[in-house]
Order: sequence, then structure tokens, then C-alpha cells
Amino acid sequence: MTAKAPPHPPLYPRDWSRQPPALTPGYRTTRARSPRRRLIRLPDTPGALTGPLFSPEDIGVDDWDLLTNFAAPGQSAIGPRMIVHGRVLDENARPVPGTLIECWQANAGGRYRHKADTYLAAIDPNFGGCGRTLTDQDGRYQFRTVRPGPYPWPNGPNTWRPAHIHFSVFGHSFAQRLITQCYFEGDPFIPLCAIVGAIPDPGAAEALTALLDLDATIPHDTVAYRFDIILRGRRATCFENRPEGT
Repeated sequence: MTAKAPPHPPLYPRDWSRQPPALTPGYRTTRARSPRRRLIRLPDTPGALTGPLFSPEDIGVDDWDLLTNFAAPGQSAIGPRMIVHGRVLDENARPVPGTLIECWQANAGGRYRHKADTYLAAIDPNFGGCGRTLTDQDGRYQFRTVRPGPYPWPNGPNTWRPAHIHFSVFGHSFAQRLITQCYFEGDPFIPLCAIVGAIPDPGAAEALTALLDLDATIPHDTVAYRFDIILRGRRATCFENRPEGT
């Protein structure tokens, strides 16, 4: 007698009430960038659906370590040392292995290594501000970095972004790229941020906050925060490219 295949776990619909609307007047940039007309669905191309495929050979040994991956030999980035780790999961809490995660952030002074960033904070010559890694078989990932500093932004006369790290999560094709931001527990700028405030569901906003994880902290060395990423379903992490229909 042939054994029956186990039932496939249920797929849950996305809860759109958790996702920020494209137009949020308090977040000034959305006034110009949010769509005013009905979205147009573009057909996927074969190249977008079939690639890329990532393997450990594509990742450098130090790509995950932002303290040293841009630093001169024997040097390290300046700032409070921090580990950010977690798991990439689907809506049924199953791990998603082999997923490419990229991150980028400001340095400890709140400045990006980008020619368009004119904030007065100094550039750290030993900090590039970006990294990448692949999730393991349990969907786990880890980055070592410095805690990014808050920085002013022109949303109002005296507005500041909370400390945050941007994450990009790739699936099995270019069309499966999702982008989000991770904040940190206890940051007083989080409730004041118009970008965070654009999320209508307080629980969804809280899910973007990494929690202090003393069990993963390295004593007298590096503090740790945990940030899990949920890809689909009713409890999915808020992704920045969802409202634009991609």
C-alpha cells in the first residue's frame, strides 16, 4: 500500500491591514512617490523568474562581518559592537534555508558611506556599511556590526531616524526580492518616526524591532539583538516594496 503524502500546511492570505498605505501624508516622501493611478501589472521575464541561484561559493568569508569586511588589516569599525541574528521563516514557522540576505546601514555616527549623504558626522574609513550572508538549513543568519547612529532627515524641522539596518531578502529569482528595516529595542526615536508611524498596526510595527538577546551576547565584547523575518501570511514582516505592488 502506498503511503499518503503528508498534507501541505495551510497558506494564509496577507493581512493588508498590517501593511502601510502607499500614501501617508505624515511621511512627506510618499506625497510625491505614491501612485495616483491604478497599478499596472508587468509580465515577468524568463530571466527574472529563473535566476539568480546563490551558493556558499558566492559569499566571501568576511561578508557577514561589517566590523572587518571593509577595514584595513588589523583595524576595525568604530562604535558599539553588535550582533544581529535571527531566522527567516514562512507563515507556518518553517525555516527558509539558502536565502541570500544583504544588509546596509549608517555608521555609528549616523552617516552612510554614500556620496549623497551630507550629514556632518564623520566617515569611518574602516566601515563600509554593507554585508551579506546565506541562511543555513535552519533558516538562521547572523551579522556582526556596529550599532548605527540616528541621523536627521528632512521630513520636518527637527526629525530624526531611529537607529536601523536595512535588510534585503532574495528568494529563488530576481522577482522575489523583499526589503525591510530593523530597529532596536528601547530606541526613543522609534515612536517619533514618520516611517514607523505609517504602519497602521502597532503589532506589525513592533515586529520590526529587534529585541535584546543576552543569551547571544558575547560578554565583555559584543551585545546581541534578535530579528526574525517572516516572509508570507497574516503575520508577515512589513516590507517596503509591498505597497508599490512588486
